[in-house]
Amino acid sequence: MKDAISGYIAQNIRQLRQSRNLSQEQLSRLSGVPRPTWSNLESGTANPTVSVLTKVAAALQVPVEELISPPKALAKFYPADAIPKQRRGGVLIRKLLPDHLQGLELDRMELPPDSQMTGTPHLMGTREYLACESGQVELIVSGEKYELSAGDVVVFRGDQKHSYANRGMKVAVAYSAVILGPGRIG
Repeated sequence: MKDAISGYIAQNIRQLRQSRNLSQEQLSRLSGVPRPTWSNLESGTANPTVSVLTKVAAALQVPVEELISPPKALAKFYPADAIPKQRRGGVLIRKLLPDHLQGLELDRMELPPDSQMTGTPHLMGTREYLACESGQVELIVSGEKYELSAGDVVVFRGDQKHSYANRGMKVAVAYSAVILGPGRIG
C-alpha cells in the first residue's frame, strides 16, 4: 500500500505542478520545501511527513487528500450516447457537458422544421443566452419576438415566459446557456 501511495503522490504532484506551469524551484520557494525534496516526491522515492505534505498541498492550492488519492485521469471520453438528451415539443435537447455544473446549464437544441417548444421560466435573476448555429430560430420572450440566424445571439432574463420555434424548411441548431439566478421561480 505504501508503494501505491508513493506512486499516487508522485503522479499527482507532477501533474499538478505541470498544469500550473511551475518549476520545482518555484514551488520550493513558495512552500519552504527544499527543491531536492520536490524531486524525490515526484520520483516516488520520498517518504514525506504530514508537515511536508501540508506545505506541498498549500503551495499547489489543493487539499492534502488530493495528493494521496489515486490520480485523476487527464481526460475522459464520453460517447454521444452517454450525454443526456430529451425531446420536448419535437425539439431534441442535448446537454453539452456530461457533468452537472452548479448554477449553469448548457444545451444544444435541434429544432426540426415547423417545431416549437415552450421554455420553462427559471429562478428569478436567471440570465439566458441563446446562440443560433444554423437555420432560423424564432425566440419569443414575454411577447417580444426575435428572429435569429446563424451567428446571432439573444441575451434575456430566463425567469420570464419564453418559447423557441423553427418556422423554416430546414433543421435549426441553437445553443442555450442558462446562468441560474439566486431567487425563487417567478
